[in-house]
Formats: sequence, structure tokens, C-alpha cells
Amino acid sequence: MSIKVSGLTKYFGKQKAVNNVSFEIKKGEIVGFLGPNGAGKTTTMKMLTGILEASEGQAEILGLDFQNQKAEIKKQVGYLAEANPLYTDMYIEEFLSFVANVHKIENKKEAVQLAIERTGLIPERNKKIHQLSKGFRQRVGLAQAIIHDPQVLILDEPVSGLDPNQLIDIRALIKELSQSKTIVFSTHILQEVQALCDRVLIINKGELVADDQIENITRTALEKYRMQIETKAAIKLDALKTAVSGLKVIDKKHQKYILSWNGNISKREEIFQFLVAQGHVIYEMKMEQNTVEDVFQKLTQ
Repeated sequence: MSIKVSGLTKYFGKQKAVNNVSFEIKKGEIVGFLGPNGAGKTTTMKMLTGILEASEGQAEILGLDFQNQKAEIKKQVGYLAEANPLYTDMYIEEFLSFVANVHKIENKKEAVQLAIERTGLIPERNKKIHQLSKGFRQRVGLAQAIIHDPQVLILDEPVSGLDPNQLIDIRALIKELSQSKTIVFSTHILQEVQALCDRVLIINKGELVADDQIENITRTALEKYRMQIETKAAIKLDALKTAVSGLKVIDKKHQKYILSWNGNISKREEIFQFLVAQGHVIYEMKMEQNTVEDVFQKLTQ
């Protein structure tokens, strides 16, 4: 297990920022860590990197615990902070050499070169950091996070403020890094979660409210199916709702309908049989997928 968290709790004075959070993350997973502002995401991530100490509970990284093996854990964890603090008056290679020295890397030049190559910084390598775009600054932040070849990456808002082209580039980079590393990242761009993650954790008011695979959480958390239908003639909706119990019509425009129902059983076949029995010509009949955004709103509002 790459990360194991048990009963993690953090107080700031009398305020409880994180309350009894527990989860496990396997090697090679990409896990999205979601929650509204102030929910406890950054605090939890800082505890996983050793920047903050937990008030209660414990966290293990690669089987190592913070109480006895904190220095060893830091060698295995790469961290990109939300603000991405950089020495902007330094050249890229100069900054990464400084970071390599901090980590006491033996083959410093080789490590710097590899980090530059992996993060796509070669075209900009001779620039000072303040001359870089937001996207390339994020790449520098990722380069410093991976320069010591950690097994676990903790990325706090790695795609914040990027334009669509930069988002695609950083997404591809994170995917590539996940082939050899376990990655936990937070973001407010929920489309990125569906594009990148194997699994999501959702935290709200300091408590973990969801932990599941993407496909499971979008289906079961809302306990709701949705279907879009288009027919040549108008459907007799009262008759349909009588024939198919629990069915709701949530939108109707001409001969286009969006239907929904709760539970864990698909009613698609019942609806199809009703329409055929009524002699309808069906132009379209498809299930609509609930999104991570739907789940997020339900669990955090």
C-alpha cells in the first residue's frame, strides 16, 4: 500500500480542520482529492507530506510512519504546493540544481536533465522562471517535485489557472508520471478528475464523505438513472408512468424527453417495451451518465 491513513485529525486551536479521516491508496493509482474551499484538502495533503503534524491518528507512506521515519518518508514523497512557490529570479536549471542539493542527490546534473526532459522544459531551459508562462511555471513545480524520483506525488491544484492547451499538456504529463508513481491531486476542475483519475476522495467540512472508483461513485452516490428519449410522436406520459413504476419526467421539449428513476435497477427494457407496444417510432434512446460534478454538489452543498 502506497498511502495508508487512519483516523487523521488536525486541530488549529479549538477549530477542527480535519476530522477522523481514513483511506488507503494502492501503488500506481491516480486519486482525485476533492472538496469545497476550506474543506480540509490542503491540510490533509500537508500532513501526508510531513509539513504539518497530525493532532490525532496516523499516516503511513510506503509502510513508513511519520513518528519514527519522517526523514525517510520525505525522500519518497514529491510535493507541489497550491501556490507553487518558486525562486523566480533563478534560471530553471539553477533552481532545479538548488533543489537537487537540498535532496542531496549524488548525480545532480543527470537528475536535473531528466526532470527537465520529463516535464517538457527543454525549449525554456535557458530562461529565468519569472519569464515563463503559468503553464511552464507549473512544469517547473512538477520538475522540482519529481527530481529526487519519489514514489508518491502529492499535487495541490496542479492545473489551477491554466488555459485549455496547458491543461492538456499537464494532464498528459500526470498520466505519464502515474506509470511509475502513485499520485494524489486536488483540483476544482472536475472534468480533470474524470479525465485522469481512477478513484476520487471527497472531503467536506473536514470529513471524508466519499471514497470510490469514478464509475461507481457517479452511479451509486446519486442513486439515480437518467435517460434521454426522442420519438416521432408524443408519448402518453401518464400511461408510461403507470406502466413503469417510479419513473419521473424531468424535462420535455417537443418529442424529446429526459426521464429519471432512483434505485439500482435499470428500467430501460421496460420503457422500450412500452414504446414498442404503443407503436412509437424511436429516434433516440440513450442513458445519460451522472458526472463527478453532480456527485460533488450533492455531497458538499
